[in-house]
Amino acid sequence: MASDRVLYGYWRSSAAFRVRIALNLKGLRYETRAIHLVREGGEQHAPDYVALNPQGLVPTLIDGGRVLTQSMAILEYLDETHPQPALLPADAAGRARVRALAQVVACDIHPIGNLRVLQWIGTQFNADDEQKSHWMRHWVATGFQALETMLASSKDTGRYCHGDTPGMADACLVPQVYNARRWKVPLGDYPTILRIDAACAVLDAFRDAMPEQQPDAPPRT
Repeated sequence: MASDRVLYGYWRSSAAFRVRIALNLKGLRYETRAIHLVREGGEQHAPDYVALNPQGLVPTLIDGGRVLTQSMAILEYLDETHPQPALLPADAAGRARVRALAQVVACDIHPIGNLRVLQWIGTQFNADDEQKSHWMRHWVATGFQALETMLASSKDTGRYCHGDTPGMADACLVPQVYNARRWKVPLGDYPTILRIDAACAVLDAFRDAMPEQQPDAPPRT
């Protein structure tokens, strides 16, 4: 797909996943370039990629020559440069609520459970795979307990996290639910989260962003 918009990501990266959702919701064309986070020690550490993104993380979005990093900053950028359909509500209180929901995932759950953290606790504390899984389940459950209450107790929650139009909070929630299933987090205590995830799952913008649909995803067996 020829495009001056290029998304560097990894098929199973939550942060890249949420940017794919946002691009799809906006109907924006983009080219995918895969950065394998594990192979040969991680392609994100290659000098040419670090020159593009000094953190050595994904995603990185190239848009018309601009280099954009950090998924939440990218979502805000996309909403400002392509206002419709909006990822954030029109009112200040609504925007604050949606950002708070999104940041429960993007700032509190995801950062302490991403690949480099799991690799570090394995190296520094000799954590085995089961201990890493226990770590992940604990922090996802802690975040989801709060998120479920925030969603279930608010009149502003509709079919989606905020009202009846999918937006920024949903773009963050769905990848985290995907990860929760991957790590076998029991989800029965989070009916509102599951209901919203199911509502998103029928939309092309979310289906097309799923990890298994990405060109760098491993072949299904």
